[in-house]
Amino acid sequence: MASTCPMMKFKQQSDHPCFGGDHNKAGRVHLPVAPGCNIKCGFCERKYDCVNESRPGVTSKVLTPEQGVRRVELVKQHMDKQSGPSLKVVGIAGPGDPLANPKTFATFQLVREAFPDMTLCLSTNGLRLPEAIDDIIAANVTSLTVTINALTPETGAKVYEWIRYKGKKLSGVEGAEQLLHNQFTGLKLAAAAGLMVKVNHVYIPGINDHETIDLAVKVRSLGATMMNITPIIPVGQFKDIEPPSEVTMDLVRNQAELILSQARHCKQCRADAAGLIGKDIDLELLNG
Repeated sequence: MASTCPMMKFKQQSDHPCFGGDHNKAGRVHLPVAPGCNIKCGFCERKYDCVNESRPGVTSKVLTPEQGVRRVELVKQHMDKQSGPSLKVVGIAGPGDPLANPKTFATFQLVREAFPDMTLCLSTNGLRLPEAIDDIIAANVTSLTVTINALTPETGAKVYEWIRYKGKKLSGVEGAEQLLHNQFTGLKLAAAAGLMVKVNHVYIPGINDHETIDLAVKVRSLGATMMNITPIIPVGQFKDIEPPSEVTMDLVRNQAELILSQARHCKQCRADAAGLIGKDIDLELLNG
């Protein structure tokens, strides 16, 4: 495995708005270069030409690696002109799973060459994380988000419809068990390699809510440094579910925060989000 310098990586992430940095000063841009996905979450509906919805899995268009670099340039120029917050982070978070798309690392390479000072981050469902650790390190990605929505295969089978792994399509408890094994194994490897790891968790009342706090304990033991608990957005298989109230989410986060630092400012960003968290740039104005 490639060698890393943990202290250097943590210093680089001090500006990351999703990992404790000041999200009123540090901007980020998500490059939607990864359309394919290797799992089917019950709450996921990916859209590639969407301009109206603000949630993970949607983008106005899918970019090539070259277009991604141009997007970074345009967003940086736009923010620099404002003479305030600056662009600090370039991430890839979809609209599918970055590790299921070869263009992810090609994009990171081009971005690193053009903007060597940018912090690079990646968000994944974790299915291919163990086998991708060396590539992630080689790409100089310093922060990683892994979305883990269950602690046990039985609960995972209610959240995920299927996974596709090593040429096989697995569903039910079998699929969830493989996914969880890879998520936990990959998280441990990433943390041991010096990456700062945040765990995203979609809180679904009546489905996985009974495992949320125990999951926080589990991922802390594996090396996660932060957790982001977000409410279910009623789409897909869960389109008729009643999302948790803000009071419920505050209570859950308060409990989890006794175990692991909580990211409370997350806005469940689109795969092409750009600018400050909660104050995204209208990409149409950039002619990107």
